[in-house]
Parts: sequence; structure tokens; C-alpha cells
Amino acid sequence: MKICKYGITLSRLRQEDIEFVREKRNSEEVRRFMEFRDEITPDMQQKWFDSINNFENFYYLIEYKGQKIGLLNDKNMNWIARTSESGLFLWDESYINTMVPVLASLCLLEVGFYYLNWNTSFIKVLRDNPKAIEYVNNIGYLVCEGQENVENQQYYLTKELFETRGKKIQKAARAFMDEESGEGYLLLEPADYESGIAQIIENYFLENQIYLHRRGIKGSRMYFR
Repeated sequence: MKICKYGITLSRLRQEDIEFVREKRNSEEVRRFMEFRDEITPDMQQKWFDSINNFENFYYLIEYKGQKIGLLNDKNMNWIARTSESGLFLWDESYINTMVPVLASLCLLEVGFYYLNWNTSFIKVLRDNPKAIEYVNNIGYLVCEGQENVENQQYYLTKELFETRGKKIQKAARAFMDEESGEGYLLLEPADYESGIAQIIENYFLENQIYLHRRGIKGSRMYFR
């Protein structure tokens, strides 16, 4: 499964990617911004992947200009309440203070709010990470109640907040749109049909009367607004 827009490609994490991600996650540059900072072993990484490789947790490699530069997730997905928790980290430091992490987040949030009719996205940010706090505020997130004394603070974002508080950053993002991905799309690939995840997503569209344009491409299906 892929999500594409703004020159960004989010590719759902697969078994063959997890050792690469483990090496990046163990780097000091990444660990210092994480709540869990111990070194991750191959066995720990495999157990983690086995626990998240399902319909309640979607993890994506962030690809930009042909390079894999980070990981973005949409986890603890509640398909009834339509809520989930997002998180992101980049191992390529050259992109940290750029629009790239914002663009990646916008790709995921737009699919959530406009393709899946999502209600709320949650995210956690360490309170001693001012750059991350500024980043989530620009997108439109607000801190949840009762987080004053919490180290890893929780924020929330609704579609309404996204369209009002995040309006300025979304307008800036349009400058990064390219001809290839256009207004953006969700691509369900052959592996998604083999696993059954594609069928579950398509049934979700039908059951919730979510009407998207659909185009078939060599055994895959592209959905777009």
C-alpha cells in the first residue's frame, strides 16, 4: 500500500524493510528523541513487527526524491470510533528542519480525514522537544487536557481543526505538488490483496458510503478524490 502526494511516497512497511529500519532507529540521533531509548535487537524488532503487521497498525516508510528517509505510523486504529495515534521520525537529519516531515504528515492525515472519514488523530510529543511541538501546532494539533505534568504529552486533531488551524501550512504544501502524484492517491497493491487488507479497506469504503474515484493498474487499484 502506498500513499502519494507532494512528492512524498508513503510505503507500508514490509518484512524485508525491518532490519533497515532497526539500524536507523538505533542511531543516537533518533533515540534521543524517543521515549524508549534502549538499543533494539533483531529479535525485539521481529517481535515488534509481528505485533503491528495487522489492520490496526499501519507503518509507512517515508520516501522522498528516491530515498527512504524516515518512518511514519498510524497505530491503534479504531475503525469503529475512527481514531488513531500517529508518530514520525526521520533518520536523515538534512530534512528535519524542512517541509518534508510536514508533507509526509499531511499525506497521512488527508487520507485519514478525506478517504477514511476519520474523526480524530492523536500524537505524542516530548515536552522538551520544542521543534516537534511547533511542527504539530502548525498542522493544527492541540494538547489534550491534563498533560501539564506529563513528559510525553498527547495532542489531538480533528478534521475541523485540520481545516482551520492547519490551513496555512496546507496552502504552503501545495507548492510541492508534482505532476506524477497530482492531487494525491491511495494505491492498493497486489500484496495488499494477497494479505486481505485491500479487501477490508474497500469493504470499509462501501459500508461507510465513502465515494472515491477508482482506477485499476496491473492488478492494483488507485483511489483518489
